[in-house]
Amino acid sequence: MNRPDDVHGFPGPPLSIVRDRQIRIPATLPTPARRDRKRTERDGGSPGSRGQRLAADQSPPRGSGLREELRERTADLQRLKAEYDNYRKRVRRDRLAVREIAVANVLGRLLPVLDTLAEAAEQGEVTGGFQRVAYALEAELAALGLQSFGAAGDPFDPVVHEAVRSTPSDQVEHPTCTAVLRKGYHVGDHLLRPAQVAVAEPRSVSPPAS
Repeated sequence: MNRPDDVHGFPGPPLSIVRDRQIRIPATLPTPARRDRKRTERDGGSPGSRGQRLAADQSPPRGSGLREELRERTADLQRLKAEYDNYRKRVRRDRLAVREIAVANVLGRLLPVLDTLAEAAEQGEVTGGFQRVAYALEAELAALGLQSFGAAGDPFDPVVHEAVRSTPSDQVEHPTCTAVLRKGYHVGDHLLRPAQVAVAEPRSVSPPAS
């Protein structure tokens, strides 16, 4: 290959031909972090994964947890059923109480009518068709739970009896009703009115003379 002459006519420096050589440089060089990761993978995973496996091995069996949860749910259902049964009983009891109070209020307004019928019957004025009406009325009121009480010979009870008069007697050992002046009535446990009665009381025993 000819060398170009220098601009001043002197020969220039010799030309050397350098052939390009391809030097292969790896894209990534191994770093300490990568070497540690490879060593960890070779040894069996990261410390965190090993800890998770140990925790999983030490955790209780799956079946025991399900049985415990089943017992808790069963106890909850039994408690709810008991509460619902108590609620139904309470509602039923309250309904019966409300019904008795409503019936008692209505029947209490009819007691003067029954007193008038009783007085008319004593005087013999309840006869014929009027008597049948009176019997039908008493039957219907009894079907609603209305009951009369008070009879001669009953022990005197200040809760259900109203003493109109009282007389001493040697024939009784405790206060006793001798006559019923007006009947008493009740509906179930509800007292509509007490019975007016005459009461005989035992005489006080005087101490013997010395």
